[in-house]
Amino acid sequence: MDNKDEYLLNFKGYNFQKTLVKMEVVENIENYEIRDDDIFIVTYPKSGTIWTQQILSLIYFEGHRNRTENIETIDRAPFFEYNIHKLDYAKMPSPRIFSSHIPYYLVPKGLKDKKAKILYIYRNPKDVLISYFHFSNLMLIFQNPDTVESFMQTFLDGDVVGSLWFDHIRGWYEHRHDFNIMFMSFEDMKKDLRSSVLKICSFLEKELSEEDVDAVVRQATFQKMKADPRANYEHIIKDELGTRNEMGSFLRKGVVGDWKHYLTVDQSERFDKIFHRNMKNIPLKFIWDINEE
Repeated sequence: MDNKDEYLLNFKGYNFQKTLVKMEVVENIENYEIRDDDIFIVTYPKSGTIWTQQILSLIYFEGHRNRTENIETIDRAPFFEYNIHKLDYAKMPSPRIFSSHIPYYLVPKGLKDKKAKILYIYRNPKDVLISYFHFSNLMLIFQNPDTVESFMQTFLDGDVVGSLWFDHIRGWYEHRHDFNIMFMSFEDMKKDLRSSVLKICSFLEKELSEEDVDAVVRQATFQKMKADPRANYEHIIKDELGTRNEMGSFLRKGVVGDWKHYLTVDQSERFDKIFHRNMKNIPLKFIWDINEE
Protein backbone atom coordinates (compact mmCIF):
# COMPACT_ATOMS: atom_id res chain seq x y z
CA MET A 1 0.00 0.00 0.00
CA ASP A 2 2.96 2.37 -0.47
CA ASN A 3 2.50 3.25 -4.17
CA LYS A 4 -0.28 5.77 -3.53
CA ASP A 5 1.27 8.36 -5.86
CA GLU A 6 0.28 6.17 -8.79
CA TYR A 7 -3.38 6.62 -7.87
CA LEU A 8 -3.68 9.92 -6.00
CA LEU A 9 -3.14 13.50 -7.09
CA ASN A 10 -2.96 15.92 -4.19
CA PHE A 11 -4.12 19.46 -4.93
CA LYS A 12 -4.33 22.03 -2.13
CA GLY A 13 -4.29 19.30 0.50
CA TYR A 14 -6.99 17.13 -1.06
CA ASN A 15 -6.60 13.77 -2.86
CA PHE A 16 -8.19 13.35 -6.28
CA GLN A 17 -8.16 10.17 -8.37
CA LYS A 18 -5.12 10.81 -10.52
CA THR A 19 -6.19 9.40 -13.88
CA LEU A 20 -9.77 10.71 -13.81
CA VAL A 21 -9.50 14.23 -12.40
CA LYS A 22 -9.85 17.08 -14.89
CA MET A 23 -7.24 19.57 -13.71
CA GLU A 24 -8.54 22.25 -16.05
CA VAL A 25 -11.77 22.09 -14.01
CA VAL A 26 -10.10 21.89 -10.60
CA GLU A 27 -7.51 24.64 -11.18
CA ASN A 28 -10.24 27.08 -12.26
CA ILE A 29 -12.95 25.83 -9.95
CA GLU A 30 -13.03 28.88 -7.68
CA ASN A 31 -14.20 31.13 -10.49
CA TYR A 32 -16.56 28.65 -12.14
CA GLU A 33 -19.83 30.41 -12.91
CA ILE A 34 -22.62 29.10 -10.73
CA ARG A 35 -26.27 29.51 -11.71
CA ASP A 36 -28.80 30.40 -9.03
CA ASP A 37 -30.69 27.14 -9.62
CA ASP A 38 -27.66 24.81 -9.68
CA ILE A 39 -27.82 21.81 -7.35
CA PHE A 40 -24.75 20.05 -5.97
CA ILE A 41 -24.83 16.56 -4.45
CA VAL A 42 -21.78 16.57 -2.17
CA THR A 43 -20.48 13.41 -0.53
CA TYR A 44 -17.39 11.70 0.71
CA PRO A 45 -16.80 8.67 -1.59
CA LYS A 46 -18.93 5.58 -0.89
CA SER A 47 -21.60 7.49 0.99
CA GLY A 48 -24.60 7.25 -1.32
CA THR A 49 -23.64 9.47 -4.25
CA ILE A 50 -24.95 7.19 -7.00
CA TRP A 51 -28.17 6.60 -5.09
CA THR A 52 -28.72 10.33 -4.69
CA GLN A 53 -28.00 10.85 -8.41
CA GLN A 54 -30.81 8.41 -9.12
CA ILE A 55 -33.20 10.07 -6.65
CA LEU A 56 -32.60 13.55 -8.09
CA SER A 57 -32.82 12.26 -11.66
CA LEU A 58 -36.21 10.76 -10.80
CA ILE A 59 -37.37 13.96 -9.10
CA TYR A 60 -36.30 16.32 -11.87
CA PHE A 61 -36.72 14.39 -15.11
CA GLU A 62 -40.11 13.03 -16.08
CA GLY A 63 -38.44 10.99 -18.82
CA HIS A 64 -36.38 9.26 -16.15
CA ARG A 65 -39.42 8.60 -13.97
CA ASN A 66 -41.56 7.15 -16.72
CA ARG A 67 -38.57 5.44 -18.39
CA THR A 68 -39.12 7.12 -21.77
CA GLU A 69 -35.55 8.48 -21.81
CA ASN A 70 -32.49 6.27 -21.72
CA ILE A 71 -30.01 8.77 -20.25
CA GLU A 72 -27.59 7.58 -17.58
CA THR A 73 -27.55 9.27 -14.19
CA ILE A 74 -23.83 10.05 -14.66
CA ASP A 75 -24.89 12.36 -17.51
CA ARG A 76 -27.87 13.80 -15.66
CA ALA A 77 -25.79 14.57 -12.55
CA PRO A 78 -22.14 14.46 -13.70
CA PHE A 79 -19.20 14.35 -11.30
CA PHE A 80 -18.09 17.98 -11.39
CA GLU A 81 -14.34 17.50 -10.91
CA TYR A 82 -14.10 14.29 -12.96
CA ASN A 83 -16.52 14.90 -15.86
CA ILE A 84 -15.95 11.38 -17.15
CA HIS A 85 -18.02 11.92 -20.32
CA LYS A 86 -16.53 15.36 -21.05
CA LEU A 87 -19.85 17.21 -20.98
CA ASP A 88 -19.99 20.93 -21.74
CA TYR A 89 -21.36 22.19 -18.43
CA ALA A 90 -22.12 25.64 -19.88
CA LYS A 91 -24.55 24.04 -22.34
CA MET A 92 -26.40 21.94 -19.76
CA PRO A 93 -29.99 23.15 -19.37
CA SER A 94 -31.07 24.51 -15.99
CA PRO A 95 -31.45 23.33 -13.37
CA ARG A 96 -28.04 21.67 -13.58
CA ILE A 97 -27.32 18.88 -11.13
CA PHE A 98 -23.69 18.11 -10.25
CA SER A 99 -22.16 15.43 -8.05
CA SER A 100 -18.93 16.11 -6.21
CA HIS A 101 -16.58 14.80 -3.55
CA ILE A 102 -14.70 18.10 -3.14
CA PRO A 103 -14.08 19.65 0.29
CA TYR A 104 -15.78 22.92 1.26
CA TYR A 105 -12.69 25.05 0.57
CA LEU A 106 -12.32 24.01 -3.09
CA VAL A 107 -15.84 24.82 -4.28
CA PRO A 108 -16.75 27.59 -6.71
CA LYS A 109 -17.08 30.79 -4.73
CA GLY A 110 -20.46 31.40 -6.42
CA LEU A 111 -21.89 28.70 -4.11
CA LYS A 112 -21.43 31.11 -1.22
CA ASP A 113 -24.13 33.37 -2.68
CA LYS A 114 -26.46 30.86 -1.01
CA LYS A 115 -28.81 30.66 -3.98
CA ALA A 116 -27.59 27.41 -5.49
CA LYS A 117 -28.34 24.43 -3.24
CA ILE A 118 -26.07 21.74 -1.80
CA LEU A 119 -27.36 18.37 -0.62
CA TYR A 120 -24.71 16.79 1.60
CA ILE A 121 -25.22 13.05 2.07
CA TYR A 122 -23.20 11.42 4.84
CA ARG A 123 -22.90 7.82 5.99
CA ASN A 124 -21.52 6.16 9.09
CA PRO A 125 -17.79 5.88 8.44
CA LYS A 126 -17.42 2.21 9.37
CA ASP A 127 -19.73 1.29 6.50
CA VAL A 128 -17.92 3.83 4.29
CA LEU A 129 -14.64 2.10 5.17
CA ILE A 130 -15.90 -1.38 4.27
CA SER A 131 -17.64 -0.24 1.09
CA TYR A 132 -14.45 1.60 0.07
CA PHE A 133 -12.34 -1.50 0.81
CA HIS A 134 -14.44 -3.66 -1.54
CA PHE A 135 -14.59 -0.92 -4.17
CA SER A 136 -10.81 -0.49 -4.12
CA ASN A 137 -10.39 -4.24 -4.57
CA LEU A 138 -12.67 -4.12 -7.61
CA MET A 139 -11.44 -1.04 -9.46
CA LEU A 140 -8.20 -0.91 -11.44
CA ILE A 141 -7.88 2.84 -10.94
CA PHE A 142 -7.74 2.43 -7.15
CA GLN A 143 -4.93 1.09 -5.03
CA ASN A 144 -5.55 -2.57 -4.25
CA PRO A 145 -5.74 -3.00 -0.45
CA ASP A 146 -4.27 -6.15 1.09
CA THR A 147 -6.45 -6.53 4.18
CA VAL A 148 -9.17 -4.67 6.03
CA GLU A 149 -6.58 -3.83 8.69
CA SER A 150 -4.14 -2.24 6.24
CA PHE A 151 -6.93 -0.38 4.44
CA MET A 152 -8.35 0.87 7.73
CA GLN A 153 -4.98 2.46 8.46
CA THR A 154 -4.81 3.98 4.98
CA PHE A 155 -8.36 5.29 5.39
CA LEU A 156 -7.62 6.77 8.82
CA ASP A 157 -4.46 8.39 7.45
CA GLY A 158 -6.53 10.00 4.69
CA ASP A 159 -4.37 8.39 1.98
CA VAL A 160 -7.38 7.68 -0.25
CA VAL A 161 -9.37 9.57 -2.87
CA GLY A 162 -11.40 12.05 -0.83
CA SER A 163 -8.65 12.43 1.78
CA LEU A 164 -9.58 12.13 5.45
CA TRP A 165 -13.27 11.39 6.09
CA PHE A 166 -13.25 13.40 9.32
CA ASP A 167 -11.85 16.50 7.60
CA HIS A 168 -14.42 16.28 4.81
CA ILE A 169 -17.54 16.06 6.95
CA ARG A 170 -16.27 18.41 9.66
CA GLY A 171 -15.22 21.01 7.10
CA TRP A 172 -18.61 21.06 5.43
CA TYR A 173 -20.51 21.03 8.71
CA GLU A 174 -18.44 23.74 10.38
CA HIS A 175 -18.82 25.99 7.31
CA ARG A 176 -22.50 25.17 6.71
CA HIS A 177 -23.52 28.79 7.31
CA ASP A 178 -21.55 29.82 4.22
CA PHE A 179 -23.82 27.76 1.99
CA ASN A 180 -27.42 26.89 1.22
CA ILE A 181 -26.96 23.32 2.39
CA MET A 182 -28.98 20.44 3.81
CA PHE A 183 -27.38 17.44 5.53
CA MET A 184 -29.05 14.06 5.19
CA SER A 185 -27.81 10.66 6.32
CA PHE A 186 -27.65 7.59 4.11
CA GLU A 187 -29.10 5.61 6.99
CA ASP A 188 -32.17 7.85 7.35
CA MET A 189 -32.74 7.47 3.61
CA LYS A 190 -32.58 3.69 4.00
CA LYS A 191 -34.96 3.71 6.95
CA ASP A 192 -37.62 5.94 5.40
CA LEU A 193 -37.06 6.64 1.72
CA ARG A 194 -40.40 8.34 1.16
CA SER A 195 -39.92 10.80 3.99
CA SER A 196 -36.38 11.49 2.71
CA VAL A 197 -37.62 12.14 -0.83
CA LEU A 198 -40.20 14.58 0.52
CA LYS A 199 -37.51 16.39 2.57
CA ILE A 200 -35.29 16.64 -0.50
CA CYS A 201 -38.19 17.99 -2.60
CA SER A 202 -38.99 20.54 0.09
CA PHE A 203 -35.36 21.71 0.32
CA LEU A 204 -35.08 21.95 -3.46
CA GLU A 205 -38.50 23.65 -3.68
CA LYS A 206 -39.59 21.05 -6.19
CA GLU A 207 -43.28 20.19 -6.14
CA LEU A 208 -44.29 16.71 -7.23
CA SER A 209 -47.72 15.11 -7.31
CA GLU A 210 -48.43 12.22 -4.95
CA GLU A 211 -48.27 9.90 -7.94
CA ASP A 212 -44.84 11.22 -8.98
CA VAL A 213 -43.50 10.89 -5.43
CA ASP A 214 -44.71 7.27 -5.46
CA ALA A 215 -42.86 6.70 -8.75
CA VAL A 216 -39.65 8.23 -7.37
CA VAL A 217 -39.75 6.13 -4.20
CA ARG A 218 -40.60 2.94 -6.09
CA GLN A 219 -37.68 3.30 -8.51
CA ALA A 220 -35.16 4.66 -6.01
CA THR A 221 -34.98 1.60 -3.79
CA PHE A 222 -31.51 0.11 -3.82
CA GLN A 223 -32.58 -3.13 -5.50
CA LYS A 224 -34.53 -1.33 -8.24
CA MET A 225 -31.58 0.99 -8.84
CA LYS A 226 -29.13 -1.90 -8.98
CA ALA A 227 -31.25 -3.44 -11.74
CA ASP A 228 -31.50 -0.15 -13.68
CA PRO A 229 -28.69 0.10 -16.28
CA ARG A 230 -29.13 3.87 -16.40
CA ALA A 231 -28.20 4.10 -12.73
CA ASN A 232 -26.03 1.14 -11.74
CA TYR A 233 -22.77 2.18 -13.49
CA GLU A 234 -22.07 -1.42 -14.50
CA HIS A 235 -20.97 -0.75 -18.06
CA ILE A 236 -19.09 2.40 -16.98
CA ILE A 237 -16.90 0.55 -14.52
CA LYS A 238 -16.30 -2.45 -16.79
CA ASP A 239 -16.00 -0.77 -20.20
CA GLU A 240 -14.68 2.69 -19.32
CA LEU A 241 -12.82 2.46 -16.02
CA GLY A 242 -11.78 -1.20 -15.78
CA THR A 243 -12.18 -3.81 -13.06
CA ARG A 244 -9.81 -6.39 -11.60
CA ASN A 245 -12.37 -9.16 -11.81
CA GLU A 246 -15.91 -9.94 -12.91
CA MET A 247 -17.04 -10.79 -9.40
CA GLY A 248 -17.85 -7.42 -7.89
CA SER A 249 -20.30 -4.71 -8.82
CA PHE A 250 -20.28 -0.96 -8.41
CA LEU A 251 -23.43 -1.15 -6.30
CA ARG A 252 -22.67 -3.90 -3.82
CA LYS A 253 -25.11 -4.14 -0.90
CA GLY A 254 -26.18 -0.65 0.12
CA VAL A 255 -26.98 -1.85 3.64
CA VAL A 256 -26.49 -0.36 7.09
CA GLY A 257 -24.20 -2.15 9.54
CA ASP A 258 -22.27 -4.31 7.06
CA TRP A 259 -19.10 -3.27 8.90
CA LYS A 260 -20.01 -5.76 11.65
CA HIS A 261 -19.19 -8.62 9.27
CA TYR A 262 -15.67 -7.34 8.63
CA LEU A 263 -14.26 -5.38 11.57
CA THR A 264 -12.96 -7.24 14.59
CA VAL A 265 -13.93 -6.02 18.07
CA ASP A 266 -10.46 -4.53 18.43
CA GLN A 267 -10.63 -2.71 15.09
CA SER A 268 -14.11 -1.40 15.88
CA GLU A 269 -13.02 -0.11 19.29
CA ARG A 270 -9.93 1.58 17.84
CA PHE A 271 -12.12 3.20 15.20
CA ASP A 272 -14.60 4.36 17.86
CA LYS A 273 -11.88 6.13 19.85
CA ILE A 274 -10.70 8.03 16.78
CA PHE A 275 -14.28 8.82 15.77
CA HIS A 276 -15.21 10.25 19.17
CA ARG A 277 -12.02 12.28 19.36
CA ASN A 278 -12.64 13.83 15.94
CA MET A 279 -16.41 14.24 16.05
CA LYS A 280 -17.16 15.21 19.64
CA ASN A 281 -18.23 18.74 18.68
CA ILE A 282 -20.25 17.73 15.60
CA PRO A 283 -23.90 17.10 16.55
CA LEU A 284 -24.84 15.17 13.40
CA LYS A 285 -26.64 11.91 14.18
CA PHE A 286 -24.91 8.69 13.15
CA ILE A 287 -26.66 5.35 12.81
CA TRP A 288 -24.40 2.29 13.04
CA ASP A 289 -27.07 -0.39 12.83
CA ILE A 290 -30.36 -0.35 10.90
CA ASN A 291 -32.22 -1.45 14.05
CA GLU A 292 -31.14 1.63 16.02
CA GLU A 293 -33.82 4.17 16.79
